[in-house]
Amino acid sequence: MRQLLVLLLFTIPLVAQQPYGIQLPGSNQETYNRCCSRMQTSFSDMPKEVSFGIQLEKGTQLYFYFNDKEWFTTIFQDLYDGIAVEVVERKQFECNQPLVATQIRGTLLKPLYSKNFKKGIQSMPNGIFRVKVGEISPKYQNKTLEFNMLFLGKRMLCRYQNTYNLRAYDYDLLDMGLYLDSITYNNTGLRDTIDIYEKKYKKLSFKIPFEKNKSTFLPEDIKPLYDSLKLTDFHIKKIVIQAFSSIEGSAERNKELQEKRSKSIVNALQSFQSPSIENEITLSENWVEFLADIEGTPHASLRALSKTAIKEAVDGSLAVTLEPYLKKHRKALITLYLDKIDRYQDLKASELVDKFNNSIVAEELDRAAQIQQSLFQKLNRKEANPDLLNQLVIPKQKRFVDFFNATSAFRYEMDRTQLLPVFYEFQELNKLAPDDKEVAYNLLVLKLRINHKFQGNPTEENLPEQIEKLGKLGISEHLIERMMINYHITLSERLMRKRDYDGKDRSVAYILKSYNNIPLSDFDYLSLAQYLSYYYDTSTAITLLEDRVAKIDVDAKLLFYYLNLTMVYDEMVERQDYRKIMLNAVNVDGERFCKLFDAANAGGVTFQLLANIYLKNTYCENCKP
Repeated sequence: MRQLLVLLLFTIPLVAQQPYGIQLPGSNQETYNRCCSRMQTSFSDMPKEVSFGIQLEKGTQLYFYFNDKEWFTTIFQDLYDGIAVEVVERKQFECNQPLVATQIRGTLLKPLYSKNFKKGIQSMPNGIFRVKVGEISPKYQNKTLEFNMLFLGKRMLCRYQNTYNLRAYDYDLLDMGLYLDSITYNNTGLRDTIDIYEKKYKKLSFKIPFEKNKSTFLPEDIKPLYDSLKLTDFHIKKIVIQAFSSIEGSAERNKELQEKRSKSIVNALQSFQSPSIENEITLSENWVEFLADIEGTPHASLRALSKTAIKEAVDGSLAVTLEPYLKKHRKALITLYLDKIDRYQDLKASELVDKFNNSIVAEELDRAAQIQQSLFQKLNRKEANPDLLNQLVIPKQKRFVDFFNATSAFRYEMDRTQLLPVFYEFQELNKLAPDDKEVAYNLLVLKLRINHKFQGNPTEENLPEQIEKLGKLGISEHLIERMMINYHITLSERLMRKRDYDGKDRSVAYILKSYNNIPLSDFDYLSLAQYLSYYYDTSTAITLLEDRVAKIDVDAKLLFYYLNLTMVYDEMVERQDYRKIMLNAVNVDGERFCKLFDAANAGGVTFQLLANIYLKNTYCENCKP
């Protein structure tokens, strides 16, 4: 995982001079260019891998840390190129404090210029360097602080920079899955978005509407739903419920209703099976869909009000007028995780191995497949040693290839460090059964994953041709297109390393042209957005996610990654629909949303985000009593 320590921001102040003789740009663009053009060029050409920031040590000592000494020397060349640190306190951003629109928010420390600090550079472990840039007064002890930087060129302020704690994640390929066992499941365990087998359970998602003020569900209410799911071969392992009330009424009463409704759904479903059902319940008022639904209506002006003011308006006669919208907002989004009913669950893992081997000898293949899956479930629950897989005795014959395929695929799913050994296993399987579509598909999945993991060493150069040939074996066009996108992701990685930027851009263009042709899960959106942020541009990644992040069933990682990309840009935050996205984050994980506004050194992005009135209003109405 990489850490992006800083986001670069710069504005031109209107005043002429600050303490310590620092010159601030005025209307004389020529003077500014003479002092700052070289420094600004160094920042604009800064490689993505460069990171830097200010750290406080021993209570009062401030150090400038950086990881690229060559880049550092291009920034500070003139004797009076330097850094000044600004100390900013959290207290000035509290909810009861008015916003003050000033360029310099805190207390400036004495600048440190190149002629003095270059000789003080210290080499630290892991290719990191540091130089001391100041000390703070003991009066700041036990106060929540952040430190901004003023980069000076010939004493002129060339760049004013906040320090943000923005996380940048290593991206993954689009999810390709693996064919695991076509004998046992026979298309009963398909993923939501692609037609391949789930490795151990299937997942069902649906919604249940709530009637106004109704708080209980009986088994007979749920029986038609249960029957429609056709759970004869499965039992419910876990139920995840996102319960939403409409926004009118008190928050306390709404929470009480949501909790009763959710528990009654769990109890009704539990009545149909003896194994106990794990449950995970989240409760929210449905502000997201309310704000979306009143857009473009005579009631759109409500969107500019605080949540308290909206409730006051809706709790009167307006509630009747808005009921056609509100009734759609009372619902539960339910996800069921289903386990295959295991007739061998009471046997020990070693007994399952013996029974499997005996079934293979007797050529009772359906029975052997069921036993194999029972063993997989025990291994997945860590009830046995994975080395037991080596004790499965499977003849090296084509008619047993499904068992080899399932064992190797499961080994990889359990332990991703087994990528290369499992890849070699699939190479041998492919020789044994070259026309088996599951084996051929899995082998190419692993080739692409190897190319992604070891970017400088591609497995083969003719992967596009191999991927296209999967169609002749019966692999769907959606899966083939997904593989081709992943191929171009791995190809662009190699081209970037070779500095073939035109070739990289052609691969990115293919990806941008193709991703709309396939169904994407939230995992896929996240992987693709992270890839685009790193290899293309942030604005394209933001555009990719905009429609998805306003949906109430969005994945938390995807939603918070979008906030990570956007909330430092005022022009994004000030858009009319951004509040809806923030309230979605409050619903999904309110504690995590509020922590975004903690100090950067305490795990937040920065409390200085609260200098934006839109962010501050949302924070103060949702995070502070």
